[in-house]
Amino acid sequence: MNSNKHCIALVVGAAGGIGGEVAAALARRGWTVRGLTRRPMPARPGLEWAAGDAMVAADVARAAQGARLIVHAANPPGYRNWGKLVLPMLDNTIAAAKAEGARILLPGTVYNFGLETFPLVDETAPQAPTTRKGRIRVEMERRLKAASADGTPVLIVRAGDFFGPHAGNNWFGQMVIKPGRPVTSVTEPATRGVAHAWAYLPDLAETMVRILDRSERLGAFEVFHFGGHLLGWGEMAASVRRATGRPKLPVMGFPWWLVTALSPVVPLFREMAEMRYLWREPLVLDDRKLRAFLGEVPHTPLDAAVGASLRALGCLEGPAEIVGEPVRA
Repeated sequence: MNSNKHCIALVVGAAGGIGGEVAAALARRGWTVRGLTRRPMPARPGLEWAAGDAMVAADVARAAQGARLIVHAANPPGYRNWGKLVLPMLDNTIAAAKAEGARILLPGTVYNFGLETFPLVDETAPQAPTTRKGRIRVEMERRLKAASADGTPVLIVRAGDFFGPHAGNNWFGQMVIKPGRPVTSVTEPATRGVAHAWAYLPDLAETMVRILDRSERLGAFEVFHFGGHLLGWGEMAASVRRATGRPKLPVMGFPWWLVTALSPVVPLFREMAEMRYLWREPLVLDDRKLRAFLGEVPHTPLDAAVGASLRALGCLEGPAEIVGEPVRA
């Protein structure tokens, strides 16, 4: 089934959380993996770094030479300059993929969807976002669908909020806990009674490459939803308590009032406030299509996933890599 062994994959954004995990998963499958980077990066097993900038079309084209897959995992950190960077970077990936006859893999988000599609959202749900970042995400997928109609196959896997051993630039690694030190409290961003979708990156990356292993069954434009861990209020905090062995670890509410108050003058807070609706309303990613396609979906037990994440973020001692066995659907 794995006809992709020894093929070349370019990962745009390999230095980031999901890009790095997908690169590692592809390397385990025998792919030759290149990672596009603007700055010198430490050596990583199974990954060859290619110097270049995702905003420079010639750099992306050069790095993509001979590739059968381009993973577009470029994402400006802290929501910075989304409007100016996100779409040009994607256009460069599309142009390179067309030139090489490569498939594009995009890690998708739930930003595309407005409240009218909640709480259970499947791949065909209408996309009418009310946020600027949501509209950009819709436009990204529109451009990719147009590219697929022009002969460039596309795979999109949408997921909830990321967490994992190599994912620090996210809600878990920046807001739920404070990295680089023992955990003294846990912050809960969600509203009481609201379930929130989380995606453990090693599971998500493994899911993506298993889909690619079955590429002969994929359409020209294919979208899947990854369910991940659906957690009610306090469940992530309870797992952090178990992982740290501190059952009385304080759980704090997120200071949304402060974010809202300072959003006119603090750009990051303005971007965060725009996405508050995702923490105030229940959202469930309907993954029945994915389960039917794969038969079994990688799923690391929550406590193991949280423990591995905390170790890698410098909050616990011990090895960081813990990836569970997939469970049957």
